[in-house]
Amino acid sequence: MRNFLSILFIVLSSTVSLAQTQLEYKLKKNAIFTVKQNAEQIITQELDGASHILTNKIDGVLEFKVLEVRDTTYMIALKFKDLNLNMTSSIQGELMDVHAQEVNENDMQSQIFNSLLNRPVNITLAKTGDILEVKGGDSLVAKMAQASGLEDEFSLNMMKKSLQKEFGSEALSNSYKQMTFIYPTKKVKVADTWKNTYSGKLQANNTWTLKGITADTANVTGTAEVTMDVTEAATTMKLKGSQQTNIITNAATGFIKKMTVKGVSKGSSTMTQMGDQEIPTTIKSSITYELISNLNEPINN
Repeated sequence: MRNFLSILFIVLSSTVSLAQTQLEYKLKKNAIFTVKQNAEQIITQELDGASHILTNKIDGVLEFKVLEVRDTTYMIALKFKDLNLNMTSSIQGELMDVHAQEVNENDMQSQIFNSLLNRPVNITLAKTGDILEVKGGDSLVAKMAQASGLEDEFSLNMMKKSLQKEFGSEALSNSYKQMTFIYPTKKVKVADTWKNTYSGKLQANNTWTLKGITADTANVTGTAEVTMDVTEAATTMKLKGSQQTNIITNAATGFIKKMTVKGVSKGSSTMTQMGDQEIPTTIKSSITYELISNLNEPINN
């Protein structure tokens, strides 16, 4: 009898590990997910044996509220609840230090980023996590430009074009696909893999693997080949590299509990004041998203 039970346990365990499941978002209307984001980007440029290092640090709090549940998609309101940016140069020292919740009337950047807070944009999210559409990004950019205090039309338009690259509808869609677009279209079992791609300033060709699943969580890992192609008024960057992602998700909702993304890309950059000279450039990045609050069934909201 004992041997029979042992064999039965092994068979059942094997059945569980081989069982297929549909990994996807399973969200309820009015559910609210609050996510803490921390990111660090270190840009190293080498020229004639000397290095210039730029360090960008961003931390913020994002709120996702489910407005509508459809057959294959969700309508979600995304808000920035907090945002802090710090940029330092190994040559010039601190270039930027903005805390969006702390408004400084004498600091244009402070006013611009404060205007970003608590202004929702609507995203259409597929059950795979693909962001199909973003509405409201352009309006958000207009309000941020207005908060700058600039009055002449030319300067306002220049400001809008600059902000559009980071906070316009298309930019927001490309930026947050990294966090959401993680699931396959078909059922998978442990050790199965699937692929997807997202683009923008950073294009990533991702290969995902289901590493493990329990009644409460799923563990998904990802590797990606990435290409970075950035063209600004005064500089360009063309780099290639790789990215490693580790994710723990809530099995009931599909929403992430914690996600870490680490990447290294190498290539070259050019600056207008230096003509066409290519400067060897390396970017190391680390991003963490962590769920800090989940109000899945609000009473009144």
